[in-house]
Amino acid sequence: MAAVHALSRAVETPQLDKATARDWYRLMHTSRLIDDRAWILFKQGKGWSYLATCSGHEPIQLALGQSFRPKKDYLFPYYRDQMTSLAAGISIYEIMLNGLSRKDDVAAGGRHMSNHFAKPEIHIQNVSSCVANHALHAVGLARAVKYYKSDALVFASFGESSASEGYVFEAFNGASRERLPVIFVIQNNKYGISVPVHEQTANEIVADNFVGLKHLHIVRCDGTDPLDSRRAMDEAMEYVRSGKGPALVHAQCVRLGPHSNSDKHESYRAEEEIARVHQMDPLPRFRKHLIDHGLLSEKEIVAIEEENKRIVSETAAQAEAAPLPDPASIYDFVMPAPFTPEETPTPESGKKEKMRESINRTLHEEFQRNPNTFLWGQDVASGEKGGVFNVTDGMQKAFGRNRVFNAPIAEDFIVGTANGFSRFREDAWVVIEAAQFTDYVWPSMEQMVELSHECWRTMGKYTPNIIVRLSCGGYIGGGLYHSQSAEGVFANFPGFRIIMPSFADDASGLLRTAMRSRGVTIAFEPKFLYNHPMAQTYATDANHFVPFGKARVRRTGNDLTIVTYGNAVHWSLKVAEKLAEENNYQVEVVDLRTLVPMDIETVKQSVAKTNRVLIASEDHKTGGYGSDMLANVTEACFEMLDAPPRRVCSKDTPVGFSRILEAAILISEKDIYEAALAVLKY
Repeated sequence: MAAVHALSRAVETPQLDKATARDWYRLMHTSRLIDDRAWILFKQGKGWSYLATCSGHEPIQLALGQSFRPKKDYLFPYYRDQMTSLAAGISIYEIMLNGLSRKDDVAAGGRHMSNHFAKPEIHIQNVSSCVANHALHAVGLARAVKYYKSDALVFASFGESSASEGYVFEAFNGASRERLPVIFVIQNNKYGISVPVHEQTANEIVADNFVGLKHLHIVRCDGTDPLDSRRAMDEAMEYVRSGKGPALVHAQCVRLGPHSNSDKHESYRAEEEIARVHQMDPLPRFRKHLIDHGLLSEKEIVAIEEENKRIVSETAAQAEAAPLPDPASIYDFVMPAPFTPEETPTPESGKKEKMRESINRTLHEEFQRNPNTFLWGQDVASGEKGGVFNVTDGMQKAFGRNRVFNAPIAEDFIVGTANGFSRFREDAWVVIEAAQFTDYVWPSMEQMVELSHECWRTMGKYTPNIIVRLSCGGYIGGGLYHSQSAEGVFANFPGFRIIMPSFADDASGLLRTAMRSRGVTIAFEPKFLYNHPMAQTYATDANHFVPFGKARVRRTGNDLTIVTYGNAVHWSLKVAEKLAEENNYQVEVVDLRTLVPMDIETVKQSVAKTNRVLIASEDHKTGGYGSDMLANVTEACFEMLDAPPRRVCSKDTPVGFSRILEAAILISEKDIYEAALAVLKY
C-alpha cells in the first residue's frame, strides 16, 4: 500500500552475540523483578497506587529504549514503558522512587502518578495521564528538530487503544504532512483495560488504520521477540534518518496480567486465554533461546538472575528509606516568575492606533528582536490575509514560512505541537492563534489543561513559553461559537496567566511582556475592540511594557468603585460619565487588564475611598469570572464596605445570533447603570 515504503536496502534481523545477549537478558529480567517488587510494595500499602506492569512488552520496550540516545534524542514513554525507561537510562533506584512517590523522584517528585517515568535531564519527557496526548508533543518537538537542523530523533510510545483518540490521528497526519523525524511505537496487547481491540478499532492491527498517510512508513513486528523488535526499530530509524518522513512501529505484544492494580482481568478473560498468553511470555522464551543457541549457559543465566535479585532488593530498601515530598512545596513551580518591567507611559500625542494594529506591530517588533519566535494557527498566513481579523497581517512575508504558517483545522494539534516545540530550547517562544474564535477552542482543552501544569508537574524542569491568542466576546452579531467569553473557564486552571486588554496601548504592552515571560499566557483579545475608535490610543513604541498583575484606574471617584475588564470597561466609563452628569456621583473605574494574577491591592485602595463596589464582567454570572472577582473583593474589602458588593454579568444563556437577542443577553451599559445606581442608593 502507499504508506508502506520500500527502503534503499532491506533491514535484516540482527545477529545476537554473547555480550549483547547477556545485556538484553539482564535488562529484561531486571524489569520483571521490578514489576514483581512493585506488586509487593503496592499490597503493603507503600507505593504504586497506580501500577501498570510492562510484563509481556519487554522486547519491544528494550529495543525502543536502546534506540534512544540520552541527551541527544527525545523520548515520550507511556505509563507501561518501564522497560523502555530502564533501557533508556533511568536507573532502578529512580524507578523505585517514582513508584513510591518520593521527594527525589526525578520525574515529578511525587507530583505525578506512579508509573509515569521521566528524566528531563537526559531528554526522557514527563508525559500526562491523558493517554497518548504526548503524540502531539512529539510532533511539535520533531518540528523544532527539523527547523534547527538537528540530527536528533523523537520517539513516542503508547498502547493500541490510545490510537482511537482523535489527536493521535492528528499527530500522524501532521507528522506525515511535514515529513518530521519522529517514530511512533504502538504496543498492541489487544486490550484497552477490559475492552478488546476489536471493539476499539476497525483493524486489529491498528497500524492498518493509517496506511493512507502518504509519508508515514509502517513497520510491523512481533513485540515479544527481541530480535524482531530490534529489526523493526532499526528499519524505522533508517527511514526517518533518510528524511522521507515519520515512521510507525506496530508491535504485537501480550499482557500477562491485569491492566493495572485496580483491574481484575479474570472477570473478562477466560482461563484458557490467560494460560495461552502466559505461554507467550517473552522472558522464559528468550531465556530458552539463549541456552538453545549456546549464547549463555544455565549457570550464567542463574548468576545474572541472582545478581539482579540482590540489586533490586537492596535498591527497593534504599528507596523505601528515601524522604517523602514536603507539603510546604505545593506552591513551588505553579508558574515561573514573569518578566517584570516598569510600566511605560502612553504618548499623549502622535498617530492614533487601533487595537488590532497595536497587536500586529508588537508581534512584528518581538519577532524581529528574538529570532526564536514562531507563530501558527488556523488561517493566519494565507497570501495577504492574516487571520479572520487580519491581526497577523504581513507576518509570514516578514519572517518566512518556517516561522509563521498555517495549521490544520485541528485545535488540539495547534496547542499540542506548541507544547512540544517549546521543549527544544528555552529561548524559544511560540505564539498560537489556538482557535479562530474563543468558542472554537474547546477541542484543544485536554492540551490546554496539559499546558497549565507542565511547569508544576515537572518541578520546573520544563516550562513551555507559549502565548495563546484568542479573540473573545460578543457585540459583533456572531451568535453561537463566535461571541463567547471563556476567561472564567481558563482561570480555573492554575498555571495560566490571563490578560485581557481594553485599549490599544495595553494590548501592545501586555503582549510584549508576555513574549518575554517564561510560561503560558492566555491573551484574550475582545474582537469588538480590534477596530473600534473607543479602544484606540496614541501609538506606543518597541519599549512599551505593561506588567502583569497591575490594574489601571481609568477614572477616579469617591462614591463607587467599578472593577471590570475588556469590553465592559468601556460600558463602565460611559456609565460613570452619565452618573456624574445626572447625579454628580463620582465613580472610579478600575480596569484589571490582567485577570490572573488579579491586582487586588489597587482594588482595595479604591474601595478604601469609595466604600462601595460593583463588579462588571461580560462572562456568565453563574461560574463566570465575575464570581471570582466578587469573592476576592469581598474577602479583601468586607470591612470597608457600606453596601453589599454586587456583580453584573451577561445572562446565563448562550449568546443569540439576532442582534435583538444578543443585546438582551450580553452585559450592557444599561445593566451596569442600573446596578451601579442600586449600590449607590443602598
